Amino acid sequence: MHLNISFMKMNISEVYKCFAFRTFEAMDNKLNRIKEVLVRQGVSQKELAAQLEKNEHTISNWCINKSQPHLKELYKIAELLEVEICDLLITSKDRT
Repeated sequence: MHLNISFMKMNISEVYKCFAFRTFEAMDNKLNRIKEVLVRQGVSQKELAAQLEKNEHTISNWCINKSQPHLKELYKIAELLEVEICDLLITSKDRT
């Protein structure tokens, strides 16, 4: 059995990033609807960044689906915006 040695040398974080990147690419990068919910709730990205103690650039990347927040952060965003976490996510039905 032949094993890819370079893959085996990766730490778990690197493996996850590789997997996540390919998964997101396959799904056209549209996984969340944070931007839509912010607009609907009348909250700016700057305000959300301040409440989460995150960089505004990070929030912007989430809003354009360039990157995705950690699950813990999604729960915090839902709590701050007073919505269900499901409201922040794109469903498979929405992708079709």
